[in-house]
Amino acid sequence: MSKKIKTGDLVQVISGRKQVRGGDRGKQGRVLSIIGERVVVEGVNLATKHVKVGQTQRGTQTGGIEHVEAPIHISNVALVNPETKAPARVGSQIVNGEKQRVYKASRYAAKPEKPAAKKKSSKPADEAAEPATEEN
Repeated sequence: MSKKIKTGDLVQVISGRKQVRGGDRGKQGRVLSIIGERVVVEGVNLATKHVKVGQTQRGTQTGGIEHVEAPIHISNVALVNPETKAPARVGSQIVNGEKQRVYKASRYAAKPEKPAAKKKSSKPADEAAEPATEEN
């Protein structure tokens, strides 16, 4: 079982029928759950489910035809690189003693340790707020 794809990752379907022909190839979505060798992706591989009509305690009716996401095999999806928004292969690297996922094409760390610190303005405070001069 592949540990490269986890719940919450953004993935893209890389196999199957094209969207023009009614398929899901090229669609992107978040991984909702992992069931063995299969993943459930948000908005991908929708199946029609007929639910028996019932009533809640308030008296509203439930049931009817629902569309739910069906599992898709993990080999048919690829992680999406957040920089390029394209599917990419992923590997692992040890950075500062921790194992991190790294995208192969750009060597981008999937989960950086800390966000980058904000850069200060290169201008001193005096130059940034110059007094307005009045001309008569």
